[in-house]
This record gives sequence, C-alpha cells and structure tokens, in this order.
Amino acid sequence: MSDIKTDITITVIDREGVEHVFEAPTDMGLNLMELCKANELPVLGTCGGMALCSTCHVYVKSNNDLPEMTDDEEAILDQAFFVDDDESRLGCQLQLTNKLDGLLVHLAPDGE
Repeated sequence: MSDIKTDITITVIDREGVEHVFEAPTDMGLNLMELCKANELPVLGTCGGMALCSTCHVYVKSNNDLPEMTDDEEAILDQAFFVDDDESRLGCQLQLTNKLDGLLVHLAPDGE
C-alpha cells in the first residue's frame, strides 16, 4: 500500500462567512478554482483557469507551502479589486497537491 495520500482537506469560507470543508482528490489534476466550481461556490473562473481574470481570487488564511506566484498571476492580481499583498492568490493557480492539505481560503469579494 502506498503512503501517498490521494485526498486532502480544503476549507473555503464563502463571501457570506459560511465555512465549507471539502475532501479533494490530488490525483485528478484539479485546481482550487475547479474544486470551488464543482461544489457550486460562487467562483466564476471566467478565463477557464488561464490566469487571465481574477474571478477565482481568494485570500489564503493558512500557512501551507504554496507554489511561487507566476508573472501572469501577479499581473492579474495587480489589476484586481480587494487585493491583499500577503494573502491574495488566484484559485486557478493552486493545483490540488498534498502540500495543500489543510488549506484554508476565503473567497475575495467579487468586485461588483
């Protein structure tokens, strides 16, 4: 039996402050935006996960070891509303891996 965990726990706080806890697979190549959409949270993912919009903007509240922000992600967040320099990330750029087990995020306001 393998020691590699294939499901992780992700907690997403929606814009109304309601906490949603999900068991998420790490073996399907999903990202956080896709997990939110699959669970019918109000995340648009308008660009389809290409880091071209900010409709999957989240605030990372936990201390997980996140991947470095790409230039594309940084450029989009520079144009987004309600950005927090320490916590803002695009959900589409956070691949569901074992490093994200226990991740806690809060959906950013939608900018409208």
